[in-house]
Amino acid sequence: MASILDDPTAAVAGIADGATVMIGGFGTAGQPVELIEALLASGATDLTVVNNNAGNGDVGLAALISAGRVRKIVCSYPRQRDSWHFDQKYRAGEIELELVPQGNLAERIRAAGAGIGAFYTPTGYGTSLAEGKEVREIDGRHYVLEYPLGADYALVKAHRADGLGNLVYRKTARNFGPIMAAAATTTVVQVEDLVPVGALDPEVIVTPGIYVDRIVRVPAPEPAPEPVGAGQ
Repeated sequence: MASILDDPTAAVAGIADGATVMIGGFGTAGQPVELIEALLASGATDLTVVNNNAGNGDVGLAALISAGRVRKIVCSYPRQRDSWHFDQKYRAGEIELELVPQGNLAERIRAAGAGIGAFYTPTGYGTSLAEGKEVREIDGRHYVLEYPLGADYALVKAHRADGLGNLVYRKTARNFGPIMAAAATTTVVQVEDLVPVGALDPEVIVTPGIYVDRIVRVPAPEPAPEPVGAGQ
């Protein structure tokens, strides 16, 4: 059964230097910012981070990278308009990058959670991403052998959880959360709402509680008040 904790600091306790940490999110959608901030405050360093991106702006994963806590990042989309902290570290040779096509990234994570030893994919064949990897021809098409990608910890954001750790996500914030939760040894989840057991419709539960180890409630921020006279 998942442990329900009082704050993000307690939720990330035990993440040691050198750990491999999966962080959910597609850009800022579904990024567990409060858990990342707690990880930053914990002082853990020399981390390998698995994420779709390499940080946005100055918060969350970008702040972790800026502070020099990330030794290596495994991602599919490292550069975008606001990835300046990753750009700076990479150009200075202060962070290692393993670039993985997005479909391969998702399937490697899923394979780790499903107990699949390896799989063949046509993605990347004939490019530098396939260098040094086993290649096989199947039915006239070439495939590259890829291996599962697991982690010591996964930091995931969900919309709701019950007391058993069953999770429901909010729209596109779901993204990598379910497969990362299954692929990590310890899965830590921040949720906006914690409900009693039985309150979630079993038909809408995406991640079963068996994959969840720690839960912390982080309420959604209150919407900013409308300026006086708005709408008149």
